[in-house]
Amino acid sequence: MEKKNIQWDSIGFGYIQTEQRYVANYRDGKWDNGGLTDEANITLNECACVFQYAQTCFEGLKAYTTKDGKIVAFRPDLNAQRMVDSCNQLKMPALPVEQFIDAVKQVVKANAAYVPPYGSGATLYLRPFMMGTNSVIGVKPASEYQFRIFATPVGPYFKGGVRPLTVRISDLDRAAPHGTGHIKAGLNYAMSLYNIVDAHEQGYDENIYLDPQTRTKLEETGGANIILIKGNTLVTPKSGSILPSITRRSLLYVAKEYLGMEVEEREVYLSELDTFEECGLCGTAAVISPVGKIVDHGREICFPSGMTDMGAKTKKLYETLTGIQMGTIPAPEGWICEIM
Repeated sequence: MEKKNIQWDSIGFGYIQTEQRYVANYRDGKWDNGGLTDEANITLNECACVFQYAQTCFEGLKAYTTKDGKIVAFRPDLNAQRMVDSCNQLKMPALPVEQFIDAVKQVVKANAAYVPPYGSGATLYLRPFMMGTNSVIGVKPASEYQFRIFATPVGPYFKGGVRPLTVRISDLDRAAPHGTGHIKAGLNYAMSLYNIVDAHEQGYDENIYLDPQTRTKLEETGGANIILIKGNTLVTPKSGSILPSITRRSLLYVAKEYLGMEVEEREVYLSELDTFEECGLCGTAAVISPVGKIVDHGREICFPSGMTDMGAKTKKLYETLTGIQMGTIPAPEGWICEIM
């Protein structure tokens, strides 16, 4: 199969339209069989529920070319289940997990020429999403929905190498207790836009949000979970309003089973931040983004790992997980979904 004529080593993390995407519609109480289309545009009524009441959720995952030339996806079953959880919270009809995984395979196969070659540093990013499509003027769930997956080749999240981030403790809240922070709802990300733009204008790369009730415990950032390392222990904040990152869950397993580290999922207090040696933000886009410094209203918390590179243990976590994804390190059973 001939690849597209793209300079794989120079593309950024942005949208490049590919040829096929998957579409399924929910009407009269059931999902249709869905299928591929070359139409990238969507036409909806001005009163569609997604426009009026933001009834939408999404996912993000990647397809890779492994060292032996196979095209695979990483743990799509977890993305499928997380979308089920998001739909349940937003009173949307969940797409069956099997149909979700089959849709992922169809989209990757149809756009195989856009899957970057092994060693290029690029991947094929997949964006599954669902929205209420029929007209709704009173505040209530839609009765009709559309599920779609599109694909776009993306370059590495960091151009020119990894640069440890400088982040700030936010004065604003990301999610309310017992709210929607634990699901991947579009509205959560809309709420973070003001704050991330302000952070960038103030010279910070991201915001760290605290628990809204006591404002003493770490939760997550606008788009990533937090990991912290002390000695041989990997620690991640635990809260009912944190999105259950698939990357974070995978890193916890890798830390314990591959690297022999201790792992803790617990409440992490702002007051103990300066006891950790390394810090990172984890998610699909970059796997791990190292943090060099956290600024808490003028007080600087500088991690011993520094501002020039990943910390040693963070780097080992990154290299091990990406090695599993790219086929250079044996994967746990069920983690790699071979597509072609």
